[in-house]
Amino acid sequence: MTNERNPLGVALRRWRDRLAPADVGLPRTGGRRAAGLRREELATLAGLSVDYLVRLEQGRATRPSEQVAQALARALQLEAAERDHLYRLAHLPPPAPGRVSTHIPPSVQRLLAGLGDQPLAVFGADWTLLTWTPLWSALLGDPAQIPEGRRNLVLDTFLPPPTRGHWPVRSEGGQDGQGDLEAALVADLRTAEATYPDDPGLHQLIGECQAHSPRFAQLWSQGAVGQHLHAKKTIVHPLVGDVTLDCDVLTVPGADLKIIVYTAPAGSPPAEQLAFLRVTAVNTHVSTDAP
Repeated sequence: MTNERNPLGVALRRWRDRLAPADVGLPRTGGRRAAGLRREELATLAGLSVDYLVRLEQGRATRPSEQVAQALARALQLEAAERDHLYRLAHLPPPAPGRVSTHIPPSVQRLLAGLGDQPLAVFGADWTLLTWTPLWSALLGDPAQIPEGRRNLVLDTFLPPPTRGHWPVRSEGGQDGQGDLEAALVADLRTAEATYPDDPGLHQLIGECQAHSPRFAQLWSQGAVGQHLHAKKTIVHPLVGDVTLDCDVLTVPGADLKIIVYTAPAGSPPAEQLAFLRVTAVNTHVSTDAP
């Protein structure tokens, strides 16, 4: 099939060839015929089968779903304009302006690759979980086991957990620790609503929480204010017991993303617990990206 008849496949191969393994946190191994990613590596990063990726590159599949296009754009570390071009080649409308973005800029993805041995994750403006590191999964439970529509910190805080594989987390700092977190999340969501007034998913999230969580409804009606920036959190872990860590929220200027990272002082008992879980994460080959 000619390039003119297979523009999507040509673009995917070009974008794959320009990514070095180190760009996505993979070690460079011997015997590589090209500097770019192998199909198997890209398929794993995007949560796709190798066979389906081959069919896309060869032009035997030309209309991937929006979920697949989103996963490929993230795995290929595309800029926003390139992501929109991918959507058009896939016969999909590009993400509408004024909606909460799920796009992670390449610079942020390189940062994540460099910090891949730390427990951190990236969230959108509505606190939807977008991507995570292996140690995040080992520490908090694998997000891939949670239905995609439920991977949201607000839902996880105010509604019953969707899976038993997600370990309980409690905020420390006295009686108001958890209350401070709840108020900060509601306040942050109110800011997102003002920023993205036309986003239907955001309205649905707020409505669901108001309908099923009296605590959320109370805070929302009170116009809660605050910022979720730093806290101490204890993860009730089934393998290593309670792990108390510093939890910080980093923001990405211009991208409206939030990076949550857990840390512990070097040589402390929590640091030793993280070191044990780090080995567990490597040995079990936990996914580094949402599908």
